[in-house]
Amino acid sequence: MTNIDLTQLTQLHYINKKLVSGYHISEQDNLAWQELDQQQEQYTALFSALGHTLVHDARGFFHFATDEGTANMGKISRAIALFIYTLIEHYANQGQDPMRALFDKDVDLELCQELVLHNKVLYDQLEIFSGTDLRKDVLMRMVRLGMAKAKDKESVFRLLAPIHRYLDALLEVNEDALESAEEL
Repeated sequence: MTNIDLTQLTQLHYINKKLVSGYHISEQDNLAWQELDQQQEQYTALFSALGHTLVHDARGFFHFATDEGTANMGKISRAIALFIYTLIEHYANQGQDPMRALFDKDVDLELCQELVLHNKVLYDQLEIFSGTDLRKDVLMRMVRLGMAKAKDKESVFRLLAPIHRYLDALLEVNEDALESAEEL
């Protein structure tokens, strides 16, 4: 068993509060990230004793494991997944490498409006009717979850490494669909 020295966990309150709320701590969260990275064994043991599973994704972020079947399938998760999917499609249609563009390009209100207009039927199902709705209901939630950061007074956003969780899920759905199609 790992000995836990609480005096070394100077960011414990902040880290616990963030992770319990569903936030993803990534390298942009300098102090919390450094402490989690350096004291990972102690944090893993402490959170395990408290009933949480700390996950360190090698792509640059920490989060608590969740029951994928329930916690991640709410309306907001579907909206985030749809946003990422339509953003990938948008970049691909422009001839850009979608994976690079996801992390290198800014997302502004004009792009949000374009995504909603070009995918109206899909966004309407989630009660997102405008770029402003997409910004307010999805991107601002992504900021609160540590999946995006706001720039320029919340009018421009940049996606962060934790969106890989959604990319993984989208790839898994795609693979399942391909397997089902092959069985026919």
